[in-house]
Amino acid sequence: MRNAEPPSPVLFFDTLTAYQNTAALKAALELKLFTAIGQSRATAKELATECGAAERGVRILSDYLTILGFLEKDGERYSLTRDSTTFLDEKSPAYAGGAAAFLLSPTIRGAFDELAAAVRQGGTAQSREGTMAPDHPVWIDFARGMAPMMTPPAQLLAGLLPLDATRPSRILDIAAGHGVYGIAVAQKNPRAELVALDWGPVLEVARENANSAGLAERFSTITGSAFEVDLGENYDVVLVPNFLHHFDLPTCVTFLKRVHAALRPGGCVAVVEIVPNPDRVTPPDPASFSLVMLATTAAGDAYTLEELEEMLSNAGFNEARQHPLPPSVATAVIATK
Repeated sequence: MRNAEPPSPVLFFDTLTAYQNTAALKAALELKLFTAIGQSRATAKELATECGAAERGVRILSDYLTILGFLEKDGERYSLTRDSTTFLDEKSPAYAGGAAAFLLSPTIRGAFDELAAAVRQGGTAQSREGTMAPDHPVWIDFARGMAPMMTPPAQLLAGLLPLDATRPSRILDIAAGHGVYGIAVAQKNPRAELVALDWGPVLEVARENANSAGLAERFSTITGSAFEVDLGENYDVVLVPNFLHHFDLPTCVTFLKRVHAALRPGGCVAVVEIVPNPDRVTPPDPASFSLVMLATTAAGDAYTLEELEEMLSNAGFNEARQHPLPPSVATAVIATK
């Protein structure tokens, strides 16, 4: 052990001060710094004028963002990285800065302020239902902020579904949120009718997106709880994007039985989830999602593929197959009735 590295406190201090990285990115978004840089290579003085801020403040913030990897610096001039150009410039169609309203909302951040209490009781300490309370307003922030990031995986999923684009079909998008998954399927299948289910205020966001996509005449809604409302019947596909992880396994099975009943014979369910390996510590991003569920829900979790297959089988589905949805960390699990 002579050559072993000595103990280091770096991870400890880096983790305790990670809020500084969040604050820097949030400030840059509020100042529209990435949009101000755009395709140019700008100095701190030029950016200060564009952002309505002090040159010293912009220089220090821009240097810090360069250290983090959001910007590049050549001499006194700053430019965007490829990732920042795609996701942080408001002029980009894939702009993801709106996700900050959801990810940094008092609801989500507040849940982590009470994480020790959540660990003690095995679920969120915020309230009995956490973010699953009926009509929780945080899902409006989610619907408005997360849509651009969901478009690439939604388009991939649409290409995986066994639908004949030349024939009429019925699609149900449960917990539709922004509606992007259902919209992608409907766009690929011009004779498909799309039904979105969610809380009323959230469905208004989905309707806006469907109208913008030219789907107004093929779009309808069901308002209320996916566990209680009449889902309808004879659907060709039921989409369940990012929903199951909010509940415990028995609740998921009960819900999936309702989905099974709503499908026509031979129809399929497409579940989108963040799926860790069986060891629950790899890959890092999907595995760490369990902590979000601990902090914000009463009994949710990040489920392994084996657990999702078990849920689907217990609900009566067959032939569950896994499909990664890059560049996101999400996975689609598609099963047939």
